[in-house]
Amino acid sequence: MARPARHSAWDVPLNDPDARALSIEEMRAADRGAVRSIYLEGIATGHATFEAGVPEWPAWDAGHLPEPRLIARQGDRIVGWTALSPVSSRAVYAGVAEVSIYVSACARGKGVGRALLRALIERSEHAGIWTLQAGIFPENEASIALHVSCGFRRVGRRERLGQIDGAWRDVVLVERRSRVVGL
Repeated sequence: MARPARHSAWDVPLNDPDARALSIEEMRAADRGAVRSIYLEGIATGHATFEAGVPEWPAWDAGHLPEPRLIARQGDRIVGWTALSPVSSRAVYAGVAEVSIYVSACARGKGVGRALLRALIERSEHAGIWTLQAGIFPENEASIALHVSCGFRRVGRRERLGQIDGAWRDVVLVERRSRVVGL
């Protein structure tokens, strides 16, 4: 099956002058393996999620909004992904979603996360999302800086929110309110 056409506004150069252009595309079922691998890399850092393992696809799929779900592709290789989860099933929160964003270790620090997050913001607004939020471990300074650079603000710090391997972890809560949706 042919890859879907790239949207020219989402074809961005990486910060690495020797790197090929990066395209941001809709996530497809065929991308599951790469998404899983990149998620596992994030879990291995100990600073990306409370999850100890990647859920099976049906559970992952059910826990995320149908769109937007995006991948970053460099050549034929997927180097990052992002998706949204609903924060509540209550109708009043229909426009509020939690951001998940993961970048492959080989592509970190090269602009992949920024390209993904900017595309996610744009697509979320087209989908009627007015507030994006993320809970980030304070040790993940790169993720906090990425979100802040894309218009998120620090809302606060949730102390001892959960445990990983018996150690309590704090979470920094960041959010971004749309300037075009939910005004």
